[in-house]
Amino acid sequence: MTSSHSSVSVPASVPAPASAPATTPVPAAAPLTGRDVVIVGGGSGIGLEVARRAVAAGARVVLGGRNKGKLAAAAQSLGDGARWGAVDTTDKESLARFFDGIERIDHLFTPAASYRVGPMLELSDADAESPFVSKFWGQYHAVKCAAPRLTPDASVVLMSGAASVRPPAAAPAYVACNAAIEGLGRGLAVELAPVRVNVVSPGTVDGNLWAQRLAAVREASFAQYGRDSLLHRPGTEGEIADAVLFLFANTFMTGSVLYPDGGYALR
Repeated sequence: MTSSHSSVSVPASVPAPASAPATTPVPAAAPLTGRDVVIVGGGSGIGLEVARRAVAAGARVVLGGRNKGKLAAAAQSLGDGARWGAVDTTDKESLARFFDGIERIDHLFTPAASYRVGPMLELSDADAESPFVSKFWGQYHAVKCAAPRLTPDASVVLMSGAASVRPPAAAPAYVACNAAIEGLGRGLAVELAPVRVNVVSPGTVDGNLWAQRLAAVREASFAQYGRDSLLHRPGTEGEIADAVLFLFANTFMTGSVLYPDGGYALR
């Protein structure tokens, strides 16, 4: 069997298709090689795990925190690519001194915080205010002190928590604080652009923080989180660190919140 092909004539009045417009090259994800990363809260836990990954990727790291012994040990474990300085995020003068010793910042991560959590009717006013004093205002003032040292293509990652969108228990001030941090990230993304500002908002993490609590309390909390989340387990510090490094590297992410929470916020 033979097939025939018909041709369609195009009227002379129909213009020829325009050539495709030139496109602006899309930058590749920014590598960490040779970049300067500052982690306020880098002596242990998620902050230290981010530092390990950043140094392994070729970055220079400055660790900040209150515990000088932990910081010194952490920096030594990271090798020549790391140094440290003492800082208290609830003390604006301490923050100013810490950042005065830093010339430039390509990436800033601010997980340091210390606070109490509980019901409004049971906590003292000071304890209820502690998440805002340490976690909200601590990060706010850290970014303010760091701002003059941020490079034009720098990024900032704030630390919130999935309780912002799904309260796990009666802890209204803590819930409100996490929600406020996510709003702070959006507000800073607008003010500091083209510097990128994002927020990582993890769920329960099996790591340094929970290791300091009684085994019975830890096991009960992990079991409850397993029932409440889609992946039926707590996260790991490495999984949260991977989310932070993604926000460092992706040059088109700003004003966003990532929830590495195993689907907790969806239940």
